[in-house]
Amino acid sequence: MAYRLKWGEPLPHAVRRIAVEEIESAESELSGKTESSRDEAVHEARKSIKKVRALLRLVRREFGACFDFENAALRKTSRKLSELRDQVAAIEIFDHLTARYPHKLSAKTADSVRQELLRLKRAQAHGGDMAKLLQKLAGQLQNAGSRVNRWPLETDGFAAIKDGLGSGFRKGRLAFERVQDSGQPEDYHEWRKRVKDHMYHMRLIEDLWNDMIKAREKSLHELETWLGDFQNLVVLREKIIAEPDSFATPKGVERLLDLIDEYQKELRDNSISLGERIYEQENRRQFVKRMKQIWISWEHQPDSLRKEHKREIKTNRKQAGPRKAARASHSR
Repeated sequence: MAYRLKWGEPLPHAVRRIAVEEIESAESELSGKTESSRDEAVHEARKSIKKVRALLRLVRREFGACFDFENAALRKTSRKLSELRDQVAAIEIFDHLTARYPHKLSAKTADSVRQELLRLKRAQAHGGDMAKLLQKLAGQLQNAGSRVNRWPLETDGFAAIKDGLGSGFRKGRLAFERVQDSGQPEDYHEWRKRVKDHMYHMRLIEDLWNDMIKAREKSLHELETWLGDFQNLVVLREKIIAEPDSFATPKGVERLLDLIDEYQKELRDNSISLGERIYEQENRRQFVKRMKQIWISWEHQPDSLRKEHKREIKTNRKQAGPRKAARASHSR
């Protein structure tokens, strides 16, 4: 599976190919056709749906009213998966927090908190027919996949993605400005979604590979990871505050909330600093103009250079593999 546009491939064909691949991947995960655990299947399916929604936003100008229907259908499925994913994310970020701040919580408190998080996760799984729900969501994805070939896509070349690239950049920048003004968790969450869209757009044009795109995609991935950790800490905090006595002693809960505050402050500071480098070096018009220049160079590059780029991309992916494996799954 290649979540990227390929040299010489017409844009309408590429968009449909990528959408079908990602939707089928998500459907396979939820149908139990892979060897993934249930938690992994939910996580991987959510990622694939997010990729498809980012793809839709990239070519939104082609869709017209059809965009709202397709986006809403995928959003409905994704929200159900998010409810399942939050329980796992809370456990993962708690484990990451205790590893990051060893000995800051007593062993008794850490064990009590983790056991309660596990209890909540089990209660959710037993609260309904999980297998039936996942099959229902898989059916929704199957229906979405069957509509892809009817998507109203006609425009080829850079013109097909110009508006989407610019919109992704602009919305991310506006969300960043709102975060700076408000500092509210919900605004950080919205910023993360826009960062993820922009990151996936960069990944889609990976075959245009040059130092700028490579550095930008890496920075966006790092930023998205920090914002994801921040959101998972928000979820963890909400669970603890809702029923503090279920997690630990008052003193233990107070200490845990202090650690969450400390880590969130670090994540906020890191995110704002990186956001300034990503969004404040150029405006939307300048960004789109630069991307168009890169696209034109890519379209007219000689075969020898194109093959060299492919070898470089392949090498970079192999090198990135071990680094990705070393990072806990909650960072994705």
